Amino acid sequence: MENKEEQQYLELLRTIMTTGIPEQTRNGICRTIFGHHQRFSLKDGKIPILTTRKISFRVAFYELMFFIRGQTNVRHLHENDIHIWDGNSTREFLNSRQLYHYPVGELGPIYGAQWRRFNTPFTNGSNGGNNNANGGSNGGSNGGIDQLAQVIDQLKDPVKRSSRRIILTAWNPVQLDIMALPPCHMMCQFHVKEGKYLSCALFQRSMDTVLGCPTNIISYSLLTHLLAKHCDLVADEFIHFIGNAHVYDEHCANIGEQLEREPFPFPTISINSKRECIEDYEFSDIEFIEPYVCHPGIKFKMVA
Repeated sequence: MENKEEQQYLELLRTIMTTGIPEQTRNGICRTIFGHHQRFSLKDGKIPILTTRKISFRVAFYELMFFIRGQTNVRHLHENDIHIWDGNSTREFLNSRQLYHYPVGELGPIYGAQWRRFNTPFTNGSNGGNNNANGGSNGGSNGGIDQLAQVIDQLKDPVKRSSRRIILTAWNPVQLDIMALPPCHMMCQFHVKEGKYLSCALFQRSMDTVLGCPTNIISYSLLTHLLAKHCDLVADEFIHFIGNAHVYDEHCANIGEQLEREPFPFPTISINSKRECIEDYEFSDIEFIEPYVCHPGIKFKMVA
């Protein structure tokens, strides 16, 4: 069975490689296009894990829970042997952002802090930003807003779930300069069709198409599946809008191998437990119904 949805991604890679404009950026030379979108079905438990090279669902799960729990220090990722944020939390990188007062490993008020305690004052990681955020319906600690709790409240309410204002944003201009890395996947909107079917549209300002994009697709698709389970809805679709889509020079040599591969069908999942709080979901709650079948991995260097 042809996987037309993964072909969208492969076509994006081809477009960047053939028409992308070389640009010198803060962390290297990229081939870049501006403005793109792709759509992925989530029906019947489908989860779009790219198959033309092996992608870690486990890494995507634990990074997503890191955000959902409002955590900001990489030690919480290290507990599950996840190291994708290590390059952005070294002493050298933090100093390059003038965050001299942050201990190594601290990322500042990035995604999870904004999702669970939007605009709460953050100085050096001592404000509770590394702990689980159980969150009320509207407010977080120190006056911050628990946006994710607000999203859940609206999705659970048969009247409020038709709102066009169910938004989750990580882009906080007030605190961009105290984040180790300003958010790339910066805002998503949730939409419920026919009072039942949940979709998510993500806007991503900047996308490392080789390393970042596959995990971003899994992450927001899985977030949609989790919210659907948690709010008694049915996951329907993930729509991905991209501003700056780029491929680093370091990645160009190995892309051809991936483009020659024929995609397999996407796997399907079931979330077998409905937890009391959104941050309580565990990796063991997710069962693969149709297995993840993929081509071998391809080595790409992480560019911080």
